[in-house]
Amino acid sequence: MHNVVISGTGLYTPAQSISNEELVDSFNTWVNQYNQDNADAIARGEVEALAESNAAFIEKASGIKSRFVMDKAGILDPQRMKPRLPERSNDEPSVLCEMAVNAARQALQRAGRTAADVDGLIVACSNLQRPYPAIAIEVQAALGIQGFAFDMNVACSSATFGIQTAANSVQLGQARAVLVVNPEVCTAHLNFRDRDSHFIFGDAATAVLLERADQATSAQQFEIVSTKLLTQFSNNIRNNFGFLNRAAEEGEGTADKLFVQEGRKVFREVCPMVAELIGQHLAENDLQPADVKRFWLHQANLSMNQLIVKKLVGRDVAEEDAPVILDRYANTSSAGSVIAFHLYQEDLPKGAVGVLSSFGAGYSIGSVILRKR
Repeated sequence: MHNVVISGTGLYTPAQSISNEELVDSFNTWVNQYNQDNADAIARGEVEALAESNAAFIEKASGIKSRFVMDKAGILDPQRMKPRLPERSNDEPSVLCEMAVNAARQALQRAGRTAADVDGLIVACSNLQRPYPAIAIEVQAALGIQGFAFDMNVACSSATFGIQTAANSVQLGQARAVLVVNPEVCTAHLNFRDRDSHFIFGDAATAVLLERADQATSAQQFEIVSTKLLTQFSNNIRNNFGFLNRAAEEGEGTADKLFVQEGRKVFREVCPMVAELIGQHLAENDLQPADVKRFWLHQANLSMNQLIVKKLVGRDVAEEDAPVILDRYANTSSAGSVIAFHLYQEDLPKGAVGVLSSFGAGYSIGSVILRKR
């Protein structure tokens, strides 16, 4: 059995960004046109008038101020309100592959490794753009990695579940090193005409390289002390899009083929579950919440993160103890906690303990205890 470390991380950030103000301008333009077009039906009580949004509401509800996106123009076009990502030929790299390769190369560089040092690759994300061939095998080919590759989807917890899977492979000697890559085009499954959720998501890709501790040489290394996973079925976050849609009379046009959630229920149910899981995980490893120098939590909602940490440590904590990136990245699904880890790790001293945790649809919750070497 081998000890395992994360020896490199990578982040791909799209070039385009949308502020709350820009998003609201587009949304309100569409709302006003809708209300105008349906004025008679609204007056008769047959159709309900839609309410405008505003930037202050978005920031208060979520902590989000802006988001990076793969296509800005299509999202902000009131006549379209979705990203414009043209289909590519089978001979071109897919969108997810392109994003993943960028993040993966950075992780390899930071780890001081090349493709020849890696034996496996997992693409773990919420939003796979096709069923097969696996995006992971496409990324594997693009990077020139020998060995195995496969896709996995555990919604927003895909990264932590992927890390445990990769760690097991390295620990058991099945691979010297495994890349876990999380490319997320969240904006493509978001209903930008839904006031309650049109602001939630952004796009990004992250990567982490896991390898044997006795072979790692990078300056920044985090030992994987332990991992813990939990799933519990819930319909409160759902996306019903899939190939069977074409076999149903209802077709593909209904709202539940995009992201839908019962936000208040999710908040009420998930926060205590996450705090309990992390608390149990720490206790199983003879650690207390006070021993944790940094919480890299899933970046979905600022209030959720604040409540989870408060439940764990019994008080409010400084932002440096639980870094926030959703203000500028928004919710990037599985990539969020890894973005926080990637950007806020170098200042920790050797021996510092941190927790990387994700939570989302399923429900699915993952906890990874790390110690800086």
